[in-house]
Amino acid sequence: MSDPLREETLHALDAYDFHLPPALIAQQPPLKRDGGQLLAVGEAHNMGDAIYPFTALPTLLTAGDLLVFNTSKVVPARLFGQKQSGGKIEILLERILGTSDCLVQIRASKTPAIGTLLHTAGGDFIVEQRQDTFYQLRAIGKNGRAVSVRRRFLQHGEIPLPPYIRRAATTADSRRYQTVYARESGSVAAPTAGLHFSKPLLRALAARGIARCQLHLHVAAGTFMPLRSSTQTTLHSEQYTISAATAEQIRRTKQQGGRVIAVGTTSLRALEAAANRAAHSNGQLLASGSAETDLFIRPGYPFRVADMLITNFHLPRSTLFMLVCAFGGSQRLQAAYQHAIAKQMRFYSYGDAMLLTAAPAP
Repeated sequence: MSDPLREETLHALDAYDFHLPPALIAQQPPLKRDGGQLLAVGEAHNMGDAIYPFTALPTLLTAGDLLVFNTSKVVPARLFGQKQSGGKIEILLERILGTSDCLVQIRASKTPAIGTLLHTAGGDFIVEQRQDTFYQLRAIGKNGRAVSVRRRFLQHGEIPLPPYIRRAATTADSRRYQTVYARESGSVAAPTAGLHFSKPLLRALAARGIARCQLHLHVAAGTFMPLRSSTQTTLHSEQYTISAATAEQIRRTKQQGGRVIAVGTTSLRALEAAANRAAHSNGQLLASGSAETDLFIRPGYPFRVADMLITNFHLPRSTLFMLVCAFGGSQRLQAAYQHAIAKQMRFYSYGDAMLLTAAPAP
């Protein structure tokens, strides 16, 4: 018997669908960190000739523009092991909750029950409770006492490559699936737009008078979760921090007529979350400090901060593709993706990027 609600949801998501040949999903990073391509999309660019080497970015921006980078660092968040019954498990860290507790996703042939002991190379975990699609685990030592869960993942975890990269992580991934400016540990997926920036490219941008500032948003495992419903209004919650200095630099840039360029959807989401907090409290452009956000950006959302967005190509029928459609216009983004596919650009985390100008406000 058909499910009318599910059919309605699938129909609503059709607007964010496209066919991607599997061969275009990048399985390896480019040979050089800044060696990818950049598709410029916006009123000033003709898509017919708007594919540049990523190293051309400084020539596409203007002195006085400001790049906003997410400095969150990817942690080795994946552990493999088995249940007491011997069944294999895969644990993906969502966030650390305290000294010994953590919230995770678990992949197993059978759902582990509360109280189940999970064995990994680094030691044992006990399943304490379930929270929606996540599990709360406690790391325990040989004596059954709680131990540091952070240390266990850092010492025994694996870099959590996304599921569409169909190979095991290597030692090279521990460097390449990390931005050169990563500082604050906490993400379980890379802010992938930042992977294109090399130190020489950062120097070239500075030499042209293009400024930079930073924030951090810790990308959670929920970023890989599919959209559950067409009526969904929030996403998994993520932690972010914007300093007072960054908030002031962004305010001053906009006041002086410069453009604010969010490097990655994570930076954009943090900026908009901080703008929403400010609008409900002090009336300033951005509220500084640390907070949690479950903001779901979809077409019709009124952007307040960023003028441009640098982003990789995203999965069809995903919340991130909905976000870029909201920022750049759905028709324009569908056309841009089809153009990128026709030109055989590389997709997803290790793939090429877009420089997207915000669509005019309705």
